Amino acid sequence: MFEMRRREFITLLGGAAAAWPLVGRAQAPKMLRVGYSGMLPREAPHYAAFEKRMAELGYQEHRNFTFEFIQAPSIEGYERTYRELAARNVDILLAAGNEPALQAARAAAGTTPIVFIALDFDPVEKGYVASLSRPGGNSTGIFVSQLELAGKRVELLREAFPNARRIGLLWDSASHDQAVAAAAVAGKLGFEPQLLELIGEPPNYSAALMPLDQSPGEPVMIPASPLALRDRTAIAQLLLKRGTPSICAFREVMEAGALMSYGVNLVDVFRDIAAFVDQVARGSKAGDVPMSAPSHFHTAFNLKTARTLGLEMPVVLLARADEVIE
Repeated sequence: MFEMRRREFITLLGGAAAAWPLVGRAQAPKMLRVGYSGMLPREAPHYAAFEKRMAELGYQEHRNFTFEFIQAPSIEGYERTYRELAARNVDILLAAGNEPALQAARAAAGTTPIVFIALDFDPVEKGYVASLSRPGGNSTGIFVSQLELAGKRVELLREAFPNARRIGLLWDSASHDQAVAAAAVAGKLGFEPQLLELIGEPPNYSAALMPLDQSPGEPVMIPASPLALRDRTAIAQLLLKRGTPSICAFREVMEAGALMSYGVNLVDVFRDIAAFVDQVARGSKAGDVPMSAPSHFHTAFNLKTARTLGLEMPVVLLARADEVIE
């Protein structure tokens, strides 16, 4: 199923890419204003990657392009921040990552087109688009099949820890479906899944992990979530203190101290989304632009964390990695 969906995405990506040069001949607007709200600070590297790619496509900041950014204080804060962006009369709303961000953008958009990155939900299954090849409505973008990736992360943990009996699955309001999908795969692989809800803002990560106190050294999966990305250092350091190995969705969380990561490279995804913004800016109707998905998923290991935890990572896993941090 995973390979079939991946092939479908690659086909869609190729079709969309083929159309870009034709769209590129259309006249770009004199001034393009893109509105975006995210939980990370303005200096985050994937935002910079988006702006750099926009510049390569001919959009120069303060000349014919502005990136209207408002930092969201929490997941619940998206509703306010996207209303504010819509009130600024931006030309395109950009929503990235989680379903609440897209919901907030849709509620505020009116007729303003939306370009989005679906990192932790299926936009077809949830009804936000009609299909990947023809989204319909006023939105399009990139879909990362996070539920299938969550299952793949469980498989990697089983390879790394063949004798582990339990697996902790952290989840919040943006990632519950990931935990459910991971739990289903975990059961098939002989894990006893333990769903660990993150409550509060900021979440009490220590309290969420308490159910694992009787299972020291058993692995934990950190979800693809804006909270996990924002609080990556606190989460990683807590897991290290507990002696808990972990797998995460984003390289940045692994770099902060998680044991391994498997998922998309956010910098690459934010570069890719710029092409969709460009197409819509040049006159394409968002709902007519086929969605796409990444053709490659990044696997990385943090050997410094492995040494801290006293672990020896299987050579076969390291050989398949895109990146190993010493």
